[in-house]
Amino acid sequence: MKKLLATGALLGALAGCSSLPPIAVGEQAPTLKDENAESRYRTLLAKYTGHQEIYDGFDTRLFAGVTLQTWTFREARVKRQAAFQVLPEAKVAELLAEERAESSQVHEFFLGVHVNDYRYLDFDFRRSIWRMALVTPAGEVTPVRIRRLGRADLEMRAYYPYTNVFWVGYEVQFPTVLGSGQPVIPPGTEHVTFRLASSLGQAEMKVSAQ
Repeated sequence: MKKLLATGALLGALAGCSSLPPIAVGEQAPTLKDENAESRYRTLLAKYTGHQEIYDGFDTRLFAGVTLQTWTFREARVKRQAAFQVLPEAKVAELLAEERAESSQVHEFFLGVHVNDYRYLDFDFRRSIWRMALVTPAGEVTPVRIRRLGRADLEMRAYYPYTNVFWVGYEVQFPTVLGSGQPVIPPGTEHVTFRLASSLGQAEMKVSAQ
């Protein structure tokens, strides 16, 4: 009996210090009926997405994922939206034109975060404890715009399924050129890094730039 009680106490303690985010809560993220199309999107998403965690011992500080909005990914995302919403060709063409124009003006990331202490969920505040930077072979730049998209719902998770109901999404935009006029992401760059850092720790998420 004592052994059983001790085992139960140990399991309870381990459960109490779990460092995993609640990834299995709520409904599953929507998927396309076409399994091949779904697989192609997931593969592309993985290429342009990076993940990192910040811990304090056994306690979770932050789980984060970022997706670089390259033109290739933007095109795939719009086509996924078109499949979900059964959009007419004219509307798809309009959305693609908007995405292409934006992709030439900024380097944009979708940022999804899960924090156990919501005091640290201040990424879009002027005096946030977090510093974000896009690090490339040309140097690093900080965001020109950070916009809170809100809690991850089924719509958000349809495009970024690594988020869940306890996550929050942000749109983070960086400049495309340095002060010298040099491209932030020089031609031929294979990978770039999204850095998220504060007194709580830092996360560096490497993604494909091709």
